[in-house]
Amino acid sequence: MDKFANVGWPEMLLMALIGFVLVFVVLVLLIYIMKAMGWVFTRQKKAAKVAEKGAAADVHDAISDQEIAAAIITALKLYKSNLHDRESEMLTINRITRAYSPWNSKIHGLTQVPERK
Repeated sequence: MDKFANVGWPEMLLMALIGFVLVFVVLVLLIYIMKAMGWVFTRQKKAAKVAEKGAAADVHDAISDQEIAAAIITALKLYKSNLHDRESEMLTINRITRAYSPWNSKIHGLTQVPERK
């Protein structure tokens, strides 16, 4: 403990300044590390997407134009058949009074305080 008794204000301020600078440098370093990791992971995803697009192009060639036309016609038919059920778009809120039920009453969940004698 005696070796710390002779430490003055200039040494304490220098140590505090070194601590603050060190923390700041480490935080900046962490920011760059995170950016580098993001760059690496997005690069891997882009490479996977490019490979997937190549596979998707092969699948697209396997589907014939007649199948695409049939899917479009079926979707249009289903869409048009749902249009005839137009609703009035009027919102009605009815208040319903409910009978008393002890199942939703909070008073029954409370414990009784014992009587003191």
